Amino acid sequence: MTVSDRVRIKDVRVLSQNHYTLKNFTFEWRRSNGEWQTMQREVYDRGNAATVLPYNLAQRTVVLVRQFRLPAYVNGYDDLLIEAAAGLLDNAAPEVRIRAEAEEEIGYRLGDIRKIFEAFMSPGAVTEKLHFFVAEYQPDMRVGSGGGLPDEGEDIEVLELSIDQAMTMIGDGRIVDAKTIMLLQYAALNIFR
Repeated sequence: MTVSDRVRIKDVRVLSQNHYTLKNFTFEWRRSNGEWQTMQREVYDRGNAATVLPYNLAQRTVVLVRQFRLPAYVNGYDDLLIEAAAGLLDNAAPEVRIRAEAEEEIGYRLGDIRKIFEAFMSPGAVTEKLHFFVAEYQPDMRVGSGGGLPDEGEDIEVLELSIDQAMTMIGDGRIVDAKTIMLLQYAALNIFR
């Protein structure tokens, strides 16, 4: 039996369609014991995204960004978030989109990029699947200052940190973004061994 055999969508109502789409689903779920249970859930659809961790193996550095995130702020985080460069796919292939995001946000035109995995970041309420990449960078790959696109509200600071400093920042709470923690942990285990 597949999941499709265990779920029956009964009703879908659009609650909001501003920047992204929020829908309310009424559905039946066939429980493990065979009984059908009716439930309602709100689902936020913001599209899929990609993220990249540029690293320099010889210098043992990574490039991250620091920016304001309203949802983190309204949840009590009174600081700018330190993150890996990322962006929504907007109907582009993940590899294509993340290259453009890297140039926009960090100012690097990356060479070879390697996809390492995909993950749902908040599957209880958000549809987004994130494509994770790593890419080695060299100083001569810098083609701009980064900083993002002001017309999209981006005001991004570019950070070049040692992998050791970045890992310490996870431990002391200065890096609290899940995608960034996942990428840094991957790099510590598989790249900077």
